[in-house]
Amino acid sequence: MRVDLGNALSTTPGVSESSLERLDEQVAAAHETIEEGRENAEHGYAALNLPDTADPDAIRSAVEPFDAPEAVVTVGIGGSALGAATLSSALAEPSDPDAYYLDNVDPERVTRLLSTLDLSETVVNVVSRSGTTAETLSNFLVVREAMDDAGVDWTDRTFVTTGEEGNLRNLAEKHDLPSLPVPDGVPGRFSALSTVGLAVAAIQGHDLDALLAGARAESERLSGSLFESPAYAYGAASYALANRGALTNAMMPYAEDLEYFAEWFAQLWAESLGKDGLGQTPARALGATDQHSQLQLYRAGPRDKLVTLVRPTERADRGIPETDLEGLSYLGGSSLGELLDAEFEATEASLAAAGVPNVRVEIDAVDERGLGELLYGMEAACVLYGELAGVSTFTQPAVEWGKRAARGLLGGGDFEEADAVSEKTSLVVE
Repeated sequence: MRVDLGNALSTTPGVSESSLERLDEQVAAAHETIEEGRENAEHGYAALNLPDTADPDAIRSAVEPFDAPEAVVTVGIGGSALGAATLSSALAEPSDPDAYYLDNVDPERVTRLLSTLDLSETVVNVVSRSGTTAETLSNFLVVREAMDDAGVDWTDRTFVTTGEEGNLRNLAEKHDLPSLPVPDGVPGRFSALSTVGLAVAAIQGHDLDALLAGARAESERLSGSLFESPAYAYGAASYALANRGALTNAMMPYAEDLEYFAEWFAQLWAESLGKDGLGQTPARALGATDQHSQLQLYRAGPRDKLVTLVRPTERADRGIPETDLEGLSYLGGSSLGELLDAEFEATEASLAAAGVPNVRVEIDAVDERGLGELLYGMEAACVLYGELAGVSTFTQPAVEWGKRAARGLLGGGDFEEADAVSEKTSLVVE
């Protein structure tokens, strides 16, 4: 992974190279804290050890019974789905089993998906650390009923990824289901390079070793200086820019295969850093599509944004045919890849010319190694940002509040958070 901070140095808001040099002392101290946390496998920091602690052989063994299914449906939410979805969508080949994600409880979406699948040729992957996640367990019960109704033995088509205890662990033991453990000390949004994120990639036949090798390479570049680590450079610059008013971070990959990556990044950044009135709001965009929908705001709207432009430097290409259409002849003889690169560089220059900070992030290719680098790099950047900001990066108290409120409304216990729902103020216009 390569990070270019040049277009964030003389912008509004912006961060100078000299201020980054001063910040580097704090980066060195934060790195010591991170390394100590990793060494002791403390909660959260253990996620940065996954390139060395994840066991790809165990993952492949767990999914081996499900040889060549037509589809795999992951039932999970948030970090239990987004990492796997990022990998499967980025690496998908036409011959791969189709990957679907039930990460919401929208009844129409669930019903529509189940009606289109041959459930006898579908593998179901149920993911929940606690085994009690209401959305996940509800969707799984619906899927299991659909399989029963279709005459499919769900126990032959299901595996679970869960903690050592809980409903799903009990279910796996009762029905002798294949299962994978959720690693200790790894919050869901940091679990893409673990059993949680890698199982679907294994079913699709992707190279788990290369994914972890890419992550390991990025791990080995972490150091006490942001000028020696792309991950730390990105995390430190994002933190510094947020302190100067860039409170929105628009993640804009220039590869459709990375569109889901922007969704994964949004959870990572928002849930980890949005604490104590601090944080940087992630926005999702796609180049070049959103040059025609969002760039107007980024370039000419409020000066409160950092735009992160991500691209692979190598990709398959396709030529643009020659044409005699007036005004378009210049396109003939070039390629779609060349056009996309021109769009990338034009957007970058457009933002810089308007004084809007933007950072370039590059990987060699959207392949297993490149994705390992990118995902690990962003996780390490997030952890560093959290250390610099002094927030509790690995907790999510606001999310837990909402979970308790919903559970109380459904009769799952007596939770005072549920009482707040009845206190809602209304101003209805019909």
